[in-house]
Amino acid sequence: MIAERRRVATLVAMTTVALIVVLGLHPVSTERIAAGYVLALAAIALGAAARILGAEWWNDRGSQFEHVLARKDPEPTRPSDLVRIEREITFGTTSAGHLHARLLPLLREAAAARAGIDFDLHPERARAALGEETWELLRPDLPEPADRSAPGLALRHVRGVVDSLERL
Repeated sequence: MIAERRRVATLVAMTTVALIVVLGLHPVSTERIAAGYVLALAAIALGAAARILGAEWWNDRGSQFEHVLARKDPEPTRPSDLVRIEREITFGTTSAGHLHARLLPLLREAAAARAGIDFDLHPERARAALGEETWELLRPDLPEPADRSAPGLALRHVRGVVDSLERL
């Protein structure tokens, strides 16, 4: 800041000396000389203001390199598949239609993958592997609910199905 004041004072002094010399030589009218002097002082003031404000901005911001180094790592997000499955479970517990159309096919797919059994080709093996309660819920020929807007499967039953699938 002090260096900037010295720079401005030096420029103003040099411009004033130049004004005195030009007034002594009188190459153009006095009005033009005065206008040139005012213009030079305005340029010095604008330059100083730009340097001062630019320095403050740069000090507040730091270099781009420092900014990148200081940047925080993004917050870990939950996997999109996990969010999707949680949403299916939530909707499956609130709506029988959603349970039948979306959640049960998802659970059947997981059961088939865990057991390594195609439910349509080997229903007896799937029934034996899953257990009676889980099979009754996941069997492929399960009829569509009469009231699709009725409540779906209770969360504790969903937990029981998931537990039985984890035991496979």
